[in-house]
Parts: sequence; C-alpha cells; structure tokens
Amino acid sequence: MRLRHHSGRVVHLSHGTDLRPARDLPAVVEQLDAYAAAVRARQDVDTLGVSLWLPPTLAAALAIDARSRARLRAELDARGLEIVTLSGVPYGQGGDEGSDVCDWSSPARLEYTLDLARILVDLLPDDAVRGAVTTTGLGRRDEWDDPRQKDCSRILGRLSGGLAEVAWQTGRAVRVGFRPEPGAVLDGSASVAAAFSRLDKDRLGVCLDLAHLACTWEDPAAYLDRLAGAGVAVIQAHVAAALEAADPLAATEALSGYVTDGHHYPVTTPDDGYVGELAEALQEFPPGPWRVLHPVPLGSEPPAPLSATTEIWRTALRHLMGGDVPGTEHLDVEWQSAVDLGELDLSPPQEARLPC
Repeated sequence: MRLRHHSGRVVHLSHGTDLRPARDLPAVVEQLDAYAAAVRARQDVDTLGVSLWLPPTLAAALAIDARSRARLRAELDARGLEIVTLSGVPYGQGGDEGSDVCDWSSPARLEYTLDLARILVDLLPDDAVRGAVTTTGLGRRDEWDDPRQKDCSRILGRLSGGLAEVAWQTGRAVRVGFRPEPGAVLDGSASVAAAFSRLDKDRLGVCLDLAHLACTWEDPAAYLDRLAGAGVAVIQAHVAAALEAADPLAATEALSGYVTDGHHYPVTTPDDGYVGELAEALQEFPPGPWRVLHPVPLGSEPPAPLSATTEIWRTALRHLMGGDVPGTEHLDVEWQSAVDLGELDLSPPQEARLPC
C-alpha cells in the first residue's frame, strides 16, 4: 500500500509476513498466500506492500538464480503484492532473533545482506525509487570488543562498496537500515549518532523499530532530532508497541504470562537498567517501571495492570510525518496489527487506515 504525504511524496507501507523458515521458493509463495494475500483481500485494495524475510540459504540461492527471482516477481504480481523492503534481521533458519549469533564482525552477515540487495532490485516495482534491506544493530553490546569493532569497520566499508556495485550494475539503489535495540551496540540515539559518524550515510541508515525506541526511555521526538542532526537517515520505521509495567511487583502475574521458552524479551528501566530476559527480571526485580520488548498488537491492550507504549509510536510517527518532507520512505507493520493513521497528515491513495 502507498500513502501520500502532504508534500506529494509517496511513503510505502508494508506488512511483515510470519517469520517461519521458508527453505525454498514454493514455501515463500505459501506464506504469501497464507498471510499477505489474505490481508489484501480483506482490505479490498488493488496492491498491498509486504516485507519479506528470506533465510540465508534461500537468499544465497535466489541471488544467483535470475529465473527464480523472475518467478517470485511474477508470483507477487499475480497476487497484487509488491515488495520494497526485505528483512535481514534474523539470521538463523528458524527466524528466532534470540539465536542470532552472526553479527557485523562476520563476513557471513555481509554476504547475506548483499544477497538480499541483489534479490530486491529484481522485486522492486518499476516505479519505486529505491528499496531497503533491514539488518541487526551491529552486534551484542556485552560481546563487543576492539577486535570485533575493527572487523566490523572493514566489513561495513565492503558493504558500502557492494551496494554501490549493485546500483551500478542494475541502475537501482538499495539502502541498508541497521536496527537499534536494547542490549545491542546500536541502542540509544547517542550510540547511533556516534557509530554513524564513521559510516557511509548515503547508503546506510537505521531501521527504527518504535517498540525498541520506547525501551530506550528517550523522548521520541528528541531521539529523532538527534539522528537528523547527525545526518542519519531513518530508512524504515517499524510501527510497534512494547509492554509497560508501571509497578512490576503488582504486575508479576500478568508479566509471567509473557514468559515464553525459546524467545528473548529484554526488560529496560528509565535509569538505563537492562535485563536480557523477562524471566530473569522477574527473579531479580530491578526497580520499576519496566518496559518489556514483547510486541503488543496495535489496536489492542495487554491485561491490566500492564499497558502498551502506544503514545511512543504515535509521537514518533507524528514527528516523522509532520514535516515538509516525510522522515522515512518506508513504514512497516505486522500483518495482525491495525492502527488509525488519520491523525497524520497523510492522504493515502487507496485507504486511510493500516490494514489489520
């Protein structure tokens, strides 16, 4: 789906698809039918944007197989779907970000991201200016040392060169957005601004998950202003809410219901407190309030006394879209979620609401 900013520029709105392992092209098509095509049919729109995740082995195969890429593009066209972004945040075959150990000190992360860029240029709509690949926030902060930083710097230089080569060979540009998140090298606005002082800001930027932004406890407008002042582009904004517990002790029972085996839900506090797992936080009980990086479907509320960080993403979106030009070209929302964008100065050609 395409939204029209009051400046006249187009903002692409994409739905994320379910993060299940798709080991071959038929499995990808099955996901498109199960999720994206069903959403388009319910919304009764001509074209629906989707943000697709391709695991590394499948991405490597598609990157060298032009016929398979052409087939995937045909399958998208046949279903009234378009892709302007590909997700490269998870690395494992199962899509579990918690098991992701391949950070930006590893050449494998570079190869995967460039594979996604090579695939995306063949999937972009004919009139799309450029596409985006999203990726992780460099690596885990508690594991980051000088050798990893040096390796990362070299690899990010090769990433910029690889993206320039893709643009030269195809005539189409792809940018890469790094996702700041709690516990990562890229987290708050200060760490992002510092890191990007040494990076290619023409081809690299951030993929800003608004649930993650909430878990930094920074004012969203100030966060975005700091990035803009540092020349860091918000390549994509993921519209999402996190859990909040004003009094964690009183919310223990409700919070316990969100503990899930195999999934990592970090907990943050306003004084820069960080616990990597909700289950651990319920044992340690750092002083509240807490924000928990567990997604809350937009348009819904968690059980009392918990709440959702709804006002954070609303404030961030107003700031991104309230200026003379849009603050990002790409918005993304989970396929289950719905939210009214009427408060923003956007006049979408097809529909005034995000699909649910």
